[in-house]
Amino acid sequence: MAETFPGDDLTRCDWGFQEPLMLAYHDEEWGVPLHDDQALYELLVLEGMQAGLSWMTVLRKRANFREAMDGFDPSLVARYSEGKMKRLLGDAGIIRNRMKLEAAINNAQRFPEVQEESGSFDAYLWRFVGGRPKVNRFATLAELPPETDESRAMSQDLRQRGFRFVGPTICYAYMQGAGLVNDHTTDCFRHAELIGAR
Repeated sequence: MAETFPGDDLTRCDWGFQEPLMLAYHDEEWGVPLHDDQALYELLVLEGMQAGLSWMTVLRKRANFREAMDGFDPSLVARYSEGKMKRLLGDAGIIRNRMKLEAAINNAQRFPEVQEESGSFDAYLWRFVGGRPKVNRFATLAELPPETDESRAMSQDLRQRGFRFVGPTICYAYMQGAGLVNDHTTDCFRHAELIGAR
């Protein structure tokens, strides 16, 4: 079920009202088809960082992550040393979880292998939905599944390629964030706006 935000008459999904940062993410980013490889790497890292935490926690730390991790340039992250890891683990502005940070570095190292094989990470990723966003028609957030056949297939394939922190639930959240699926509730203004987006 969606609701309106004080100050405008737009009906939105009811998860986007914790604070302005979440509202902006809902209105401007979530569900928008993403095709830039570096942005796709960033989102993959952040979705992995969210495991066990709230998305609001991740959003609050995103700017610090960008600064600490070279703008999420996978070619730079792939070369991080143990010294860099120690600096990251000492940075209170980010999520200081060694396993998640190691996964981010590992996934950056795997990234060019996928790009070389598929032409881009974008091309690789979008094949899981046939190249265009899947439009779901859920009336309430309670109807959204935690994972789908597509997210399970993506998870399995990424794991076979050596990626980490890419379970099917993380992959489905990734698909939602990157716009591979439109999971705005049907009464949310963004649901209709994003139909046809590619």
